[in-house]
Order: sequence, then C-alpha cells, then structure tokens
Amino acid sequence: MVINAGRTTELVEGFRQSAPYVNAHRGKTFVLMLGGEAVNHAGYRRIINDIALLNSLGIKTVLVYGARPQIDKTLQQANIQSEFHQGIRITDDESFTLIKQVAGALQLDLTARLSTSLSNTPMSGAQLNVVSGNFVIAQPLGVADGVDYCHSGRVRRIDVEGIRRQLNNSGIVLLGPIAASVTGESFNLTAEEVATQVAIKLKADKMIGFCAENGILDSDGDVIPELMPDDAEAKLAQYQDKQDACTSTKTFLSASIEACRHGIPRCHLVSYHQDGALLQELFSREGIGTQIVTQSAEVLRRATISDIGGILDLIRPLEEQGYLVRRSREQLEIEIEQFTIIEKEGLIIGCAALNTFDEEQAGEFACLVVHPQYRDADRGSVLLCNIIAQAKSLGYQTLYALTTRSIHWFLEHGFDFACVDDLPEKKKSLYNYQRKSKILALQLR
Repeated sequence: MVINAGRTTELVEGFRQSAPYVNAHRGKTFVLMLGGEAVNHAGYRRIINDIALLNSLGIKTVLVYGARPQIDKTLQQANIQSEFHQGIRITDDESFTLIKQVAGALQLDLTARLSTSLSNTPMSGAQLNVVSGNFVIAQPLGVADGVDYCHSGRVRRIDVEGIRRQLNNSGIVLLGPIAASVTGESFNLTAEEVATQVAIKLKADKMIGFCAENGILDSDGDVIPELMPDDAEAKLAQYQDKQDACTSTKTFLSASIEACRHGIPRCHLVSYHQDGALLQELFSREGIGTQIVTQSAEVLRRATISDIGGILDLIRPLEEQGYLVRRSREQLEIEIEQFTIIEKEGLIIGCAALNTFDEEQAGEFACLVVHPQYRDADRGSVLLCNIIAQAKSLGYQTLYALTTRSIHWFLEHGFDFACVDDLPEKKKSLYNYQRKSKILALQLR
C-alpha cells in the first residue's frame, strides 16, 4: 500500500484549519438563499450536498429557493408575456397557475436531493428531515400607482417559533416563493424578501447567497472580501446602471443591506460556479467570496489571558526559524497586557507588544507577527500605529525596535538606526550580542 504523504499532509492541515470554524458555527442559524440561476447550474447537486453537510455539522439551516428564470422560461413557452412594475412581476390568474406549478416542482426536487443518502455522496447514511409548511404568511401588494399587482404579495408575518422547533429537531426548513394568506389565498413573493425577513425575525447569524461571480468584484475584477452596508449600497447603485449585471448579485446585495441594517452580523455571497465555494467561505481562514458586515470581521484590541494559546500558535513558527526570541507560556502570561492583537472571527491573525521603560520614557515595539495568509493588507502598519499611539499616551519620547530581518520595513516607517548605548538600561543589559539584532529608534516628540 502506497500513501501519498504530500496529499495526506494537505488533508490534515486543511482539516485542522477548518476545525475552529466547525466549532464556531455549531448551533448557529444560517439562512441560505438559492436563486433559480443556481438551480439551473450544473453544480446544483453539489451545492445541495454541501447545504446538507452544514446541517450534519450542527448548523441550523433554513433554505429559501427562488425560481425566477424557471418561471420566465415556463411563461415564455406558454406564450404569456409577464409585466413588471417597479421590478416586481404582476402575477395574473393565468401566469399564477404556471408559477405555482414551477415552484411546487422545485420544492419537490429540492426535498428529494436533500434526502439523498447514497453511498457515493457526501451524505452517505445520513437521515435528514426536510420540512416545508405555512411558516410564512403573505398579504397582497394590492394596487400601486394605479397598477394592480394581482397575486403578487409580500411577507406579512413569520412563524418564528414554528421554524425554531424544526431547527431544534435538526430539520432543514425549506421555504419557497409561494406563501398563503390568512384568507386562504396564495401569493407570489420574491425569494430575497422571504430570506431577508426570515433571517431578521430568526435573528440569524448569517444569510448566504449565490451568484455567478466569486462575490462582489472591484474595477480590476478582483473579489472584494468585505463591504459595510453603505459601501454595498454604492456597489448596488453601480450594478443597477449596468444592464448585464447578474440578477442574483443585485437581488442578494439589496437583501443583505436590509438584513445587516436589521442586525444580521454577516451576509456572504459566493459563486454557484465554483465547486465547494460555500464550504471554503465558511470553513477557511481566507474565505472565497464577499461578506457584507455590520462591523469589520477584523477587530484590533488589547490581548487578554484567554488569547495566549492563539498568540503562541502565531509566533511559534517564527521562533523556530530564529526570527523571534522564544517566549515561554509563563513569560507570555506575565507580559500579556503588553500585547495588542488583530482577531478575525475568533482567530488571532496578528500581534505586537509594547515593552515599557517608564524611567527613560521609552518603549520597545516587539513581537510583530502577522499570519502568512494575511500579509497583503499591511496589518503590520496597523499594529505599529496602535503601539505608537499607546506609547504617546504614556508620554514616551522614543520607541525602539530590534530586528534581524525587517530593517527596511522599519526605516520605511520612520525609524532611524541607533546603537546599544541608546537603549534603556534594562533593555541594554538584556541585549544579545550573539544575535546581533539591528537597533532602530523612532522619535515620538
């Protein structure tokens, strides 16, 4: 038997990296919006398998599906011309009959796919309960600007407790664009409104959507990893001006802006083209799509005793390579109040320390480390600016740094060369002449 050691190592490393996210997401509530464009794509089955996998990992999952392209196609084949007002389909009697057929067929197909437990699928041997019902109560849109929307409606209320009971029983709640009213009628809703209102009422932890691209793209075609609601609104305005902009992208952007402003912490947009994009976005450090967030996913803060394990994981590789002087856990416990960290979704991705020398009104900028996967956004400069601000608030005159490899980086940030005799007495007595670290100083006043 031959074992490919390289592939084994890659598998183990990936599994270890995903474990913190598995723990972080367990017991959380996610609302997923699967538009009709994603359902039409060849990778649709794999997306459904991945959604079922979320459920098996203890994530409470609500799946809201749309059917816009399927409805358009069916109406076109029946020679029925849809009319729209303010972007909303006017659902007359003739079209509504076909719309209900399309939505019903999709519901049955999704239920069947989520029930798959064949041995050649990721959900081999699993038993999932897929629950659909009258969790969403609708009401008619009525008449606007003299236009009768007929059977087009909007959400009136959500049976939050009913949905939670099913989620607490490990069921996947499946919701579509057709909902009943208190008068016994049915109405055609938009999937984005259903997903948004369900997420808000459930106080979901995430809302997730799918689009043709890997997320929201900048002018160079690169994925924008994170947007605040105001920035997302500006991007939405740009998309509205583009006739060729993906409908699923526009609808999810609009939905995520409302969701975030009503308290949903994060809304993720990933590609339905790329296999495994959902899992990579949720269970890897770097992600793959775009997050619309109520506050930045990265937090700069002072370290506490509970951060010691994360800091050690971050600095150990550089200590082993000789870039940093080794610190024991005991030493780090003593010095922990001197550390500032950058945290992203519970993971420490950067740290730096301010060693203090009050008598000489000086400080030392020490132990600067940024995780290798996060060195593209100049987080080192962010940490340096924070340490400088701390030193100034203490009334210090000088900030020192000792380095063997990052000399130019410090010079670019305003430091000048200094010598051992310039160091505070306590630091001078600890200087390692064998290590031959270069000494640099930044005058703060």
